[in-house]
Amino acid sequence: MHNGLTDRENPMTDPYRGFAAPETEPPRRAAGTGGGAVRPVLWTLLFLCAVGNAVTSSAGGVGPVVPLVLGAATLGCIAGLVVHHRRQRRA
Repeated sequence: MHNGLTDRENPMTDPYRGFAAPETEPPRRAAGTGGGAVRPVLWTLLFLCAVGNAVTSSAGGVGPVVPLVLGAATLGCIAGLVVHHRRQRRA
């Protein structure tokens, strides 16, 4: 019986596909779950915090607390972008 499939495309004759799980479609995301404005806001905050950190670190007369807070905020934005990216990839 010939169904138009080659031996590699026919799951009955392909020894590597015989034990594989059935192919399913990836789950579809509901409309509006793409993250919206989270990523642009995080990128904007990252840029502003990094520039503010560079300016306050090089400027004299500013205590060490301001650059440390801006550096921590920069790291927080980076962590937020990584988490957001990983959640979007899984969804």
